[in-house]
Amino acid sequence: MSSPAQPLAASLVQSVDWLAIAPPTIAAVVGLVVLVADLFVAEHRKTLLGWTSVAGLAAATLMLLPLLDGDRSTFCLTGDATVCSYTADRFTLVIQFLVLGGALLTALLSVTALKDGRKELPEGEYWFLLLSSAAGAALLPASRDLATLIVALEVASLPAFALVGLKYGDRKSSEAALKFFLSSVTATAVSLMGISFVYASTGTLYLTQVADRIQNVDGQLHTLAQTGVVLTLVGFAFKTAAVPFHFWVPDTYVGAPLPIAAYLSVIGKAVGFSGLILVTVVALPSYADLWGPALAVLAALTMTVGNVGALRQQATRAYSAVRLLAWSSVGQAGYLLVPIAAAAYSGDAEKSVGSTVAYALMYGAVNLGAFAVAALVGRTRPLNRVADYRGLYASSPLSALLLAFFLLCLAGLPPGIIGLFAKVTVFAAAVDAGLGWLAVIMAVNVVIALFYYLQWTTLLFRAPEGEPEKHRVPAPLTAAIALTGVLGIVLSGAPQLVLRFTDTALF
Repeated sequence: MSSPAQPLAASLVQSVDWLAIAPPTIAAVVGLVVLVADLFVAEHRKTLLGWTSVAGLAAATLMLLPLLDGDRSTFCLTGDATVCSYTADRFTLVIQFLVLGGALLTALLSVTALKDGRKELPEGEYWFLLLSSAAGAALLPASRDLATLIVALEVASLPAFALVGLKYGDRKSSEAALKFFLSSVTATAVSLMGISFVYASTGTLYLTQVADRIQNVDGQLHTLAQTGVVLTLVGFAFKTAAVPFHFWVPDTYVGAPLPIAAYLSVIGKAVGFSGLILVTVVALPSYADLWGPALAVLAALTMTVGNVGALRQQATRAYSAVRLLAWSSVGQAGYLLVPIAAAAYSGDAEKSVGSTVAYALMYGAVNLGAFAVAALVGRTRPLNRVADYRGLYASSPLSALLLAFFLLCLAGLPPGIIGLFAKVTVFAAAVDAGLGWLAVIMAVNVVIALFYYLQWTTLLFRAPEGEPEKHRVPAPLTAAIALTGVLGIVLSGAPQLVLRFTDTALF
């Protein structure tokens, strides 16, 4: 009786590739360490928690380097080593670099924000939630089954709700967290319903197996499979802030601590888009005729509504700078959707997806830089209006020049060559896929966006009203602004680095 049990027991034991899972694991472990350390660290030493978190995120990012040698997988089926739940391939590493690098920059912004916050934010809980969310966000692009995908999505999202509403006694923050929570829970419920339909149709959760089996589902289950595909797409559209599922974005960004608004604008989008790519291109390529047109329409709506919303912002309105960046991020989400939609029509889906990843890298660097300068101005102008940036060059020349550079990158104008380069690759992906109408809508939206980006840029160099106010820049904030500035300038000098990095066998 014992001999058959022995092989069965052996088959249930899996060897874990600890190097492959190191980046998200380090972030999660450091989060737990910080939470426990918070109980023992004296109040005047709480800054140590922040620097421990920064070091942990830096270590997690550096652990991507040993994984560049080749693809690694773990948590595989015992009967088929090619079907795995976790894969560290080129696509995974690029998104993990964006997520962990973005979280590291957010942490640098947060060190200053927590110090200035006059105990409005509990430090131990803040760092634990940020690291937990970063761990979930780093896990998601490596997920290769639908269950792990949803778990990673929720591990990334749930701490983010708490971070948005973490300010003590701030009604605006609580309202923003509630809106974000309700919209995200709705998205998750819809996604789970869709995934359950896909599982019922195919009998598997692994993405590659879903791709094979969903082509040959029984005729009676065909409608169920189609419904599952549509519901899954709707759920991820919420996560990417695609129109009409974008309504939570402006109020959430305004109510959240500014570093968390920056985090959501970049890492939140990276999570949504990487999940969308895995579901559409990897798991459901045979349903391209269904998700391709849907994503093309969503892209057109999202970029148009986002840019028009940013255009309507009044410079003297409270928090108008953050609101403008929020609406701008909705518009940028529309551009990011274009190559994914193009993958449905293109003969080379990997190349189309590479355009989205390249654009995401550019957007992540310059958008975090813009939020870093906004955090600097917000230290002396807490209402953070666009009008508050008038004459910034007179008081802080380098910050003004860098913000102008970031805004020109987002607009796609020289000297922001990386922004122009990213927009051209997205535009080319649409044209190559035969989506000429979408390319035209994108061109119109780029022109609309030029107006409000240039309007803000020119304001920086106008004569200030009254005596220019000097901005003292703390070291962590200086580091965040400098890192994003250097990255943007280097990539503008050699934009081919991004395409070479993202165009090599993403899957």
